[in-house]
Amino acid sequence: MWEARAAEGRGEELLAWVRGQRLAAEPLRRETLRAPQDRVLVVTWWEGAYDEEVPELPEPPGELVTRAVHRWRFESLDVRTG
Repeated sequence: MWEARAAEGRGEELLAWVRGQRLAAEPLRRETLRAPQDRVLVVTWWEGAYDEEVPELPEPPGELVTRAVHRWRFESLDVRTG
């Protein structure tokens, strides 16, 4: 999971920048979300073990964000629908 907070008034630019980024390999799924305070979140799903190397989105240009990107890795334990 990749999360960044845009600089004041730059949320749409950050969102466009994220959407334009390509990874070195294609994940099983990639979802882009946004939240209040111009936060942009990208969640990717990968085949393989938790500790395997996977491509990461880079840091955006400094003028687009208020702080460094936050990154977290999670392991899927349960999937429920409905």
